[in-house]
Amino acid sequence: MKKICVLVSGGGTNLQALIDAEKSGIIKNGKITCVISSKEGAYALERAKNAGIGTVVIPRKEYADSRSYSEAILAELNRQGADLVVLAGFMVILDECVTKAYPYRIINVHPALIPSFCGEGFYGLKVHEKALEYGVKVSGATIHFVNEKADAGAIILQGAVDVANDETPESLQKKIMENVEWKLLPKAVSLFCEDRISIKDGKAYVDDLTQEEMRAYRGSLTEPGKPSPYRDRSVEENLQLFQDMRDGKFADGSKTLRAKIDMASPNMNL
Repeated sequence: MKKICVLVSGGGTNLQALIDAEKSGIIKNGKITCVISSKEGAYALERAKNAGIGTVVIPRKEYADSRSYSEAILAELNRQGADLVVLAGFMVILDECVTKAYPYRIINVHPALIPSFCGEGFYGLKVHEKALEYGVKVSGATIHFVNEKADAGAIILQGAVDVANDETPESLQKKIMENVEWKLLPKAVSLFCEDRISIKDGKAYVDDLTQEEMRAYRGSLTEPGKPSPYRDRSVEENLQLFQDMRDGKFADGSKTLRAKIDMASPNMNL
């Protein structure tokens, strides 16, 4: 079970989406263990306490510069043993000392379709104001990893909504939060916790199978000296078989899950 630390600064609506997703089982193999706020009195802290989650306040105003503040955040993340860090309305830009210590382990949600309307200065309602000024017909949100540059990390998931003719920055913000952010952020967190995100050449790819399933699948194809039904199937058929086993779906409907796995994978010790 991976430990998730969520960093917040305000009301915590995205935090609440994560809390609800964990309770409902949408987030698999992950647990929110700590919420860290950059501001005292942030309502996100109340949301965390109501859910029985530990909280820590590290006020930005008490630190002279970004580096010293980031070092304090890093020390707390290390103390918490964080496996994943989620920026959920965290209004502080972290120094590279944090991003380098947690490469591809910090996730952020940006309220636009990166690479549009992103980077330094694009946050909150400003993003939606610029999008409407430009006259976009669709907008959305991007879930991405965080690196040393603002909104420049590998993209994990994106979702879009239509922009109405009478849209306002406030209505667009609400539409994107409810239809994209609150759905895709928990999904991305679960994908990370399930080890279903691969990085190749700086890009993030969502895997149909978990890394453990993929290793077992590849091993069954290449292990010499052992008979395996996988060698008689196409790659597509093997991938579908693993997905069906994972999801509990069977084409013939006549086998139990245990029997299906035993039949298809006698040498995997599942």
